[in-house]
Amino acid sequence: MSTERTAEPPPVADLSYEEARDELVAIVARIEGGNASLEESMELWERGEALAAHCQAKLDQAQEQLDRGTAGAGVGAAGAGVGAQDEGGDDQDEPDEDDSDDA
Repeated sequence: MSTERTAEPPPVADLSYEEARDELVAIVARIEGGNASLEESMELWERGEALAAHCQAKLDQAQEQLDRGTAGAGVGAAGAGVGAQDEGGDDQDEPDEDDSDDA
């Protein structure tokens, strides 16, 4: 009959990235503090693993969204940039090479 326990923590899936990260930081500090029993440390470790996986999934999701946004916007811009560089680069390179040979 331990009175140290408070209400059950919310399900990991219901947490935002920031909430999960903050709880994970607190768990690591508590485990590193060495004041938790072995049983409590194991429970904290399991919760920490779930929180870390949740955070990684949120980061992966955000990266995918960024990649999709960058890929969609980058195609038009990259295509225009490459064409301009090819045309301008060829015109500029040839006279430079001819000028250096004549000098």
